[in-house]
Amino acid sequence: MTVGLSLATVLAVLVATQSPPDTSVRIPAALQNHIRTEQLEPIPTVTALPAGVRDALQDLFKDKTLILADPGAPFQATDVVMGKPLPWRRMIAAGCSKDHCVVYYERGGIAHVYTIVVFKLDGAKARFEFGGAAHGGLTGIDAVKAALANGPVLGYNSYF
Repeated sequence: MTVGLSLATVLAVLVATQSPPDTSVRIPAALQNHIRTEQLEPIPTVTALPAGVRDALQDLFKDKTLILADPGAPFQATDVVMGKPLPWRRMIAAGCSKDHCVVYYERGGIAHVYTIVVFKLDGAKARFEFGGAAHGGLTGIDAVKAALANGPVLGYNSYF
């Protein structure tokens, strides 16, 4: 007697036994410790972010212009587009100190994800320092700071 396996069963076994390449990185300990002591002033809107941070986000998103909805504003939460096109990303919370700026945002589409990015401020310029997956439901910059400071927050090498 022969036992036949369906294509779906074979694919399920292959998927279960193959690990995708690990592209995650941990938040550097020095940055994590520094964030613990930061006094982050809340930033209420995208336009209130420092210009260097807006430019850095635009570069990070690979957009010609920064398309990021303000907290609470409508955005494209799912992959079903109906009516007027909306931004795919929405800022939830942000805060800046004299040397860092932290932005917590959500990205809609087929997979709804939450991301925290940290920028190092140098005068009018901002440089990406760390970014990673976050839990949804963080409310306010203090909760975002706590997630970074007490994490283990895993970062990405790409995909923002």
